[in-house]
Amino acid sequence: MDDRILNQLMQLTSTEKKRLRTKEFFDDVPTDAYTNSGTTPTINNYLLKSKSIYVSRHNRFSTYPTHTHTFLEINYMLRGSCEEIVDSNPVRLNQGDILLIDVGCPHSIGYLGNSDLLINILFQDDQVNLNSLKELKTNQSVLYRYLLDKKTEHTNSNRYSIFKDLEATSVINTIDRIIEEYYLDKEFSDSIITSYLSILILQLARQYTISDDIALTNTEKLIANVLTEIDNHYQTTSLEKIATKYGYNRNYLGNLITKVTGNSFSEVISFKRLITAHELITNSKLPIKDVMDSVGIKNKTNFYKKYHDAFGETPMQSRH
Repeated sequence: MDDRILNQLMQLTSTEKKRLRTKEFFDDVPTDAYTNSGTTPTINNYLLKSKSIYVSRHNRFSTYPTHTHTFLEINYMLRGSCEEIVDSNPVRLNQGDILLIDVGCPHSIGYLGNSDLLINILFQDDQVNLNSLKELKTNQSVLYRYLLDKKTEHTNSNRYSIFKDLEATSVINTIDRIIEEYYLDKEFSDSIITSYLSILILQLARQYTISDDIALTNTEKLIANVLTEIDNHYQTTSLEKIATKYGYNRNYLGNLITKVTGNSFSEVISFKRLITAHELITNSKLPIKDVMDSVGIKNKTNFYKKYHDAFGETPMQSRH
C-alpha cells in the first residue's frame, strides 16, 4: 500500500483525541445517519448519499456499541487485531483478515489500540449480498450446494462471513487498491473503486469456505464423497464407476443419493453438466456443440430442453 495512505491512516482524528483525553466514547457517525428502531440502533444510508461506496478507518481508543446497517459492510484488518461480537458470536480479526457483514446483522467492535487499523468499506447494492456471494460458489459445485444446505439446517445465522489468512492473496491487493483510490481521490476514482469492488466480491467467492463445524453422519460423508466425484469427473463418471470405487451396490448407492440429497444420481450429474455448460456459454465463444462435448452431453435436443428449463432461455439467448 502507498506509504502516504498508511501515514494518513495512522494520524489521530479529532474523535480519537477526545477519546484519549476523556477516556469516554465519542461517536463519529452523524445523528442523521441513525434510525433508532427497536433496541438496536441502525445506521442508514446517510453515509452513502454522495458515494456508492464509502471507505473509512474505524476510530480507535474505545469500544463501539452494538448496531446494525441498512447496507453491507466489509471490515478489513489492515494492521494489528481486534475483537468483535457479530450476531452474538465472538469474532477475532488479525492482520489481513476480512469480515463481510450482511444487511441487518447486529455487531459491536472492541477496543482498538494505536497500532490497530480497521478499515470499513460500506456499499449498498441489491445485487451483492452474503447469499449472492455464497451462490457464486455453490453454482459451480454440487458438493458445495449440498454442504451449504446442511449448514443451513444446523444454524439460522448466515449473516456474516470471515475470510482468514489472506495476506498473500490477490484479495488483499484488490482491497488495498480500493483504499488507495478512495483516499488519493484521483480522476475517475469512483468508477475504478466500483470496478475493484466487483472484482473483490468475486475473489471473496473463491475464498468462501463452509466451516468445519457441520456434523455429518457416515452416510452424509459418503454422499459428500460421491458429490466430490461428480464435481471432479462429471464429464465421464457414472453411478457404476462411483459404486465400484466405494464398494457399494449400484442400486443401493443410487437410492441412498436420492434419499439424502432429494435428487437422483442422474439429476445431480445433469445439473452439474448444465451449470458448467451455462458458464462456458456465457463466458466463452466456444460453439454450442463443443460446449456439449466438453461437459459430456451427447443429445442436443435433450440438452436444449433441459437448458431452457434450468435457465429460462436457450443457449444462444444466453450469449446476448
